[in-house]
Amino acid sequence: MATINTYLNFPGNTEEAFNFYKSVFGGEFSFMARFRDTPEGENMKEEEKEKIMHIGLPIGKGGALMATDALESQGFTLTQGNNYNICVTTESEEETEKLFYGLSAGGKILVPLEKSSWGSYFGMFNDKFGISWMINYDYN
Repeated sequence: MATINTYLNFPGNTEEAFNFYKSVFGGEFSFMARFRDTPEGENMKEEEKEKIMHIGLPIGKGGALMATDALESQGFTLTQGNNYNICVTTESEEETEKLFYGLSAGGKILVPLEKSSWGSYFGMFNDKFGISWMINYDYN
């Protein structure tokens, strides 16, 4: 069965925010990658290469708070209300496809469902009600 977590978008201060959240919730980051660690990183401005591409902080039993620096140079414009996603982590490619195509019906696909450079089967969309979703199956 799928797991649902909150995914936050920040305008460049993800690291600061997550160090704060870590100081409150405790624990250790389960994952952190900077844009320099991605294939796209080599084409970015030097100051943006150090920004957070993805970070995760486990909270409670099986839950996690996750985030990215949603950079304007990468096509993002953040406003209050679009700075989060519901992130669904699935247990199979089949479940990923069922949820992705089912929930995105009548909505707008932002990132087509495909194998990502970080080793997941991933896609993003806004559903027909304007809710932002990320569907992810981790091959690892």
